[in-house]
Amino acid sequence: MKRIQYHEYGGPEVMRLEDFEPAPLGAEEVLVRVRAAAANPMDFGIRAGRMKHVTGRRFPRAMGYDFAGVVEAVGDRVTRLRVGDEVLGGTSIKEAGAFADVVVAHEKGIVNKPGNLSFEDAAGIPTVGITALQALMTKGKLQPGQSVFVHSCLGGVGRSAVQLALAHQATVAGSCRATARSEARDLGIDPVVDFDFDPASLAGRFDLVVITAGALPVKAARTILKPGGRIVSILPTPSNLARSALPGPFHTLIARPVTKDLEEVARAAGRGTLRLPIARTVPLSQAIPALTEFERKATGKRGKLIITPGG
Repeated sequence: MKRIQYHEYGGPEVMRLEDFEPAPLGAEEVLVRVRAAAANPMDFGIRAGRMKHVTGRRFPRAMGYDFAGVVEAVGDRVTRLRVGDEVLGGTSIKEAGAFADVVVAHEKGIVNKPGNLSFEDAAGIPTVGITALQALMTKGKLQPGQSVFVHSCLGGVGRSAVQLALAHQATVAGSCRATARSEARDLGIDPVVDFDFDPASLAGRFDLVVITAGALPVKAARTILKPGGRIVSILPTPSNLARSALPGPFHTLIARPVTKDLEEVARAAGRGTLRLPIARTVPLSQAIPALTEFERKATGKRGKLIITPGG
């Protein structure tokens, strides 16, 4: 069996497609035959060593977190899933391993895939979907009828937040690059503003501001917030974590693999209320050049890179 892994932290040049043997299953773990896996920007930061305080220094380390596939084996204490189930999910930050023929993951990070959802579409939703849902609901306390502003509304998390908020009967505004305004409007976003918009033009309009990229100043977010509203950033930088510890509207989200949240995201995808564009699909044998381009040229802004075994 093959997977993409690396033997030291670094840039794209450290990635290798190599033979491996999956680790023995723990009691609450599941072995999944991967049918599709999706790349996320975090894959590259982790490979570069930015999370080494979590991932450690044991090598080789595998790459990839989000996947969809078919259950091949389950641990002794696994109760929700059975051999043959079609599933979607994600691995832990420490383990990884989705860019592979098979992957081992904890049961809590895996749910049944809706039957009408392709493996490719399913693979793209776990990380961005859970992050968006927890930003809106867990931290944002969103209620039907409220107004939401999503900064960088066409990124993976931003697009997911928009669709989930609309499905929750909220109204949604957002920011994106000027050339993508029509795409944002088609998604149901109104108004749509440029990244460098004047916050005074939207002063006091929103119950919730979701920051999915680092270009929105906190002062601007406060300006467009209603009294009693909330600001949620998905960027757990030291300064954001420090702000979150202070009284006030600012909250920082560190997304966590909560099974019920992933089930809700999967149901939304099955209903068609959550969809993410796919920019490119490549076989595992050609994935390293595609991942390198995805990282260096930021091609992920046009949609997901999906990796399928075989080829």
